[in-house]
Amino acid sequence: MKKNVCVETNSCRAWILASRPKTLVGAAVPVMVGVAFAVLHGGGMVRMEAAVCCLLFALVMQIDANFVNDYFDFIKGRDDERRLGPRRACSQGWITAQRMRQALFLTTLLACLSGLPLVYYGGWVTLAIGAICVLFCFLYTTCLSSRGLGDVLVLVFFGLIPVYATYYLSLPAGSRSFSFEVLTAAMACGLVIDTLLLVNNYRDIDNDRRVGKRTLVVYLGPRLSRRLYLLVGYLACAMGLVFVLHGHLLAFLLPLFYLPLHTRTYRSMVRIDRGKALNRVLGDTARNLFVYGLLLVAGLLLDSF
Repeated sequence: MKKNVCVETNSCRAWILASRPKTLVGAAVPVMVGVAFAVLHGGGMVRMEAAVCCLLFALVMQIDANFVNDYFDFIKGRDDERRLGPRRACSQGWITAQRMRQALFLTTLLACLSGLPLVYYGGWVTLAIGAICVLFCFLYTTCLSSRGLGDVLVLVFFGLIPVYATYYLSLPAGSRSFSFEVLTAAMACGLVIDTLLLVNNYRDIDNDRRVGKRTLVVYLGPRLSRRLYLLVGYLACAMGLVFVLHGHLLAFLLPLFYLPLHTRTYRSMVRIDRGKALNRVLGDTARNLFVYGLLLVAGLLLDSF
């Protein structure tokens, strides 16, 4: 396999590239939203040490998921010279398969260790949730993403679990209660982050069809997939009406400024349609979801005063 001469095999730079730093935004945003809700509902009484553990767990799990994806797509032959997305470490020879297997063990172990203290704050059920996160980290790439279930997993593992778990664990035990408002925000957050997966799979639709990877985009086709990309962003913001019913107007209004960015990115997606240029749309989508997260957090914190 032809190597990129600019990246030395198994070097520090190779590992940084393999970790895909830009994807860490999707891991951080749900935790930020969960903490903001804890501040709002807890009257400023927030267990920041629990929030930090949630953030560390989310970030390490994201890196672990990236390594899993890199390694298993490589051994399954999905990452070849016809792939349009950013280059992958194993397929480019930046990292050997043996080293990546070792890294998978280490990052999984680090994720478990970073999440273990959360048992103190949430009980043994927290351990079960963490184990499920680790399990599906591997199942996503190895089988579920090829069966059109990737988008559902994003809603669960980038929306429901990280937002609500962070919210719950960051609150003092006596302040915890079920919140439909937080549940709605978790779903909205998952929808916004799913735009990243949608555009990623839209770019790779031809290659995925060739290698037999049946993503939701493959099932829907390009036209419906583009419309779904636009729709989920608007649906996420519309769900913010629930915040108004709970007296949190700014938490609804500020995220609306995300929509012009989302719409402009959608138009770029339609205009480009095919090819490596869609990687720019992927980058813009990552920026958009970070902006959405910041706006929602800002609205929640301002509403807390």
